Parts: sequence; structure tokens; C-alpha cells
Amino acid sequence: MTAQSPFTGSTRSTLLRTVARAATVFLSALVLVAAPGRAVKPTPPELLVEAPPGLERRAQAIRAIDPETLLPAVERTGLEDPGGPIHVILAPETSPLAQVPRWIVGYAWGNRGTVVLLPERVPTYPNGSLEEVLRHEVGHVLIDRAAHFRPVPRWFHEGLAMAVAGEWGLRDRSEVGLALLGGQRKSLAHLDESFNAGAREAEGAYALSAAFVRYLDRRYGPHLPALLLERISEGRSFEQAFRDLTGLPLAGVEGSFWRQEAFWIRWFPLITSSTVLWAMISLLAVLAFRRRRERDREMQQQWLDEEAAEAHRARLRAELAELEAQLAELSSDDGGTVH
Repeated sequence: MTAQSPFTGSTRSTLLRTVARAATVFLSALVLVAAPGRAVKPTPPELLVEAPPGLERRAQAIRAIDPETLLPAVERTGLEDPGGPIHVILAPETSPLAQVPRWIVGYAWGNRGTVVLLPERVPTYPNGSLEEVLRHEVGHVLIDRAAHFRPVPRWFHEGLAMAVAGEWGLRDRSEVGLALLGGQRKSLAHLDESFNAGAREAEGAYALSAAFVRYLDRRYGPHLPALLLERISEGRSFEQAFRDLTGLPLAGVEGSFWRQEAFWIRWFPLITSSTVLWAMISLLAVLAFRRRRERDREMQQQWLDEEAAEAHRARLRAELAELEAQLAELSSDDGGTVH
């Protein structure tokens, strides 16, 4: 009797597809890990700053910014040459260039190599200063140049620009939590719409875009954006480039990201509730009171020790004085002098 294989034809086919998929992911990971380094250190882009007389002081401050702070944008986009000068225009509120929503403090025209800053407005999230706004918008110009001005998803554009503009902090984490609480768990494809839906929704879109780019950094390394932009510049779509490099569809990685962020959906309402906040305040008050009591006891003991030491010294002085008096009396009785 002929022994039969425990695997049926369909089972073998499924197994082979699984092995092939795993091999593709493994090889893609090797490509990402082994991404070549730069032979020559990149140079920052040149900035040509223009401003009307009323904003000349702000223009001087922009010109004084260390060009090295723009290098992360060059490195993350993979450009060996950042290209021609980037024109930075400081526009007053009376300028036609300022006819944008009030919460916008700057914007870029990548195809023109131009950044517009509105320094009379107070910087809002995701930027905390005019210098951060500048780095963010320069990042947009360099992303477009690296992609040869081919289409790049808005969420990736904004997430990478935030990554090169500054550090990720508590404010960003809070904005992600608020966006998730507000029901902003959208697909990345639909997230782009939120950037033009108003200040509050735009802030959530910025935070989620930055969070997803950071997630990609942790999973695939910080050189993934440069490799993606390189393939986009060659004519691939973003989704095709992503699958080529990671071996996975973007939607699958996006699902993993949302599952990770589900932690904040569950816990953010609890840790930010008034009950928990008051409980934490009460706990801190109790700890502060206990520490104060301990310090008071330590101080009181120190005072007691000092009083005891002073009383001991007083006794010694009294005994010394009494001894001196006795010696003086003996000296007078003997009619001599004690030496």
C-alpha cells in the first residue's frame, strides 16, 4: 500500500504561499536593514529670506538660524543634494499671501521651492515656534524634491515634515489620544481630508500622521521614508513602493498601528478623567503632608539635640566656674598664687 502525504494539494499550496510571503517579508527587511549609508555628508539647503520693512527683525532672526538644524530634513528625504535655494517669504497680515485660515502659520509650494511664513500669528500645534514652522515647511519642499514632484499622500507628507521639525513629546501623545477619543480613527486614505476640515480636526490629523510615521520608523528604521521617496521618484505609487520595500500591503501595517493605538482608546479617558485627576492630587497632597511631618520631626529632634548640647555646655561652664572659684579660694587661704 502506498503511503499518502499528510498534506493535500490545497494545503501544500497554502503552505507554499505562506512560506513565500514570509520569505518576501524577510528579504524586504534585509533590504531595509542593509540600506547603504551616505558616502558624503549632505549639505543644508540655502535659504533666501524676503520680508517687508515691518518684518525685517523677524527676517534677521530667520537668517540667523543655524543651517545645521535643516540637515534632518535632507537626511530623512534621502537627498544627496538639497537642490536650489529655497525662497522664504515673511508675509504680513495685509498680504494676499495671508489669505488662509487663521490657524495656519506657514505653508509651502514645493514645486516653486517657496515657503511662506506668517510671523504675526501665534504658532499653533504642531509647531511651537516660528523656527519649527520653518523646519516643517522646508521639510515639505525637500519631500517634493525627493519624490520628483510626484504624488505623495498628505498624511505621509505631514508626518515626515513633523518628524524633521522637532521632537515628539507629551503634547503630541495627548493630541493622538484626543483624536482617537473624537472618533478620528480613519483610514490613512481618508485622513488626508481632515487637514482641510478645520483647526481641531487638522490638529488630530497632524498628530495621527506623525504617530504613524514614528511607528514606521520603529518597525522598519528611519531610512524607510528616503527609500519610499526614491521609488516614488521612479514612477511607483506610494502603495507599490511600500509593498516593494516591506513585503506587506500598507493596509495591513495600518491595521497593526491601530491595534497598538487602541490602548489609548481604552486608557486615555480613564487617566484624564476628573476623578482620577482629583485622586492623584489627593495622593500627592497626602505624600506632601507625610513628608512635611517627617521634616518637622527631624527639625524638632535637631532642636532637642541642640538644646541638650547647649544645656551640657552650660553645665560644663558652671562646673568650670565653680572649680575656678574653689582654686581662687584656696589660693587666698594659702596666701600664694596658683600657677
